Amino acid sequence: MTASTTASASRALDGSQTFPWLPTGPALLFAPADRPERFAKAAERSDMVIIDLEDGAAVDGHAQARENIVNNPLDPAKTILRITGPGTPTFAEDVAFARECDYDIIMVPKIRESIPEELKGLKIIAMVETPQAVINIQSIATHPDVVGLFWGAEDLTAELGGVSSRQSVDENPRRDYRDPQRITRAMVQIHAAAAGIAAIDAIHADFRDERGQYLEALDAVGCGFMATACIHPAMVSPVRKAYKPSAETLARARAIVERAGSSVGAFQLDGEMIDAPIVKQAVATLTRAGEL
Repeated sequence: MTASTTASASRALDGSQTFPWLPTGPALLFAPADRPERFAKAAERSDMVIIDLEDGAAVDGHAQARENIVNNPLDPAKTILRITGPGTPTFAEDVAFARECDYDIIMVPKIRESIPEELKGLKIIAMVETPQAVINIQSIATHPDVVGLFWGAEDLTAELGGVSSRQSVDENPRRDYRDPQRITRAMVQIHAAAAGIAAIDAIHADFRDERGQYLEALDAVGCGFMATACIHPAMVSPVRKAYKPSAETLARARAIVERAGSSVGAFQLDGEMIDAPIVKQAVATLTRAGEL
């Protein structure tokens, strides 16, 4: 197995904290493992590819899907492998495959009480999409093999016995997430930050709603998510746009960091009081832009 790491993983988003792994960019794009002709296209159109053995391959087609992955290699530094979850018929073979293939970041769905022992030693992005995972999120996030958290709104809704992850137009024209989904999203980000690992935001299921994807990704940036997963190439552009700081935002961040270097304690800048938390936010902005 290749022990690839990204240069971004050594950066400190708040000026002091480092992460064991960070995505190489904000827009992660799923590619079904049973459609190998899409692998290279997904890599060209996104920042990282998530090759999907869960939703992207039929149970009776897993052997062929794994062959597809071997025969159509991508850059390991920009590729994540999603296997099937614990308890599925293909889990054991997927884990064995993950240990042998060139991709060392493994996304694992349907985590419940804890990280299965079978995964020991792998670099895991744990999917929080079951009620049990939400309840046990602290122990999952702090597991030594977990390098990231990713939550799934639709699977969580199904596990809760719900019929929709978002409010209807009649309930709310913006179609915001319902309370259990909003709580889970917040917990994923908070526990990832507390554990010093990457938080990845859920997909925006309506891939025709580019405006909605942009606004959701903009909120993800504000909250501290490191990336957003996409199920269609059309969502990559709005995600990248949301995660890229504007020229005005960058100018303000530069000014804050420059002044902070020569100031003791709080200071004023353009009529605004700047203290340590604001300086850290400015550092995070410049880091996201690749300036630090």
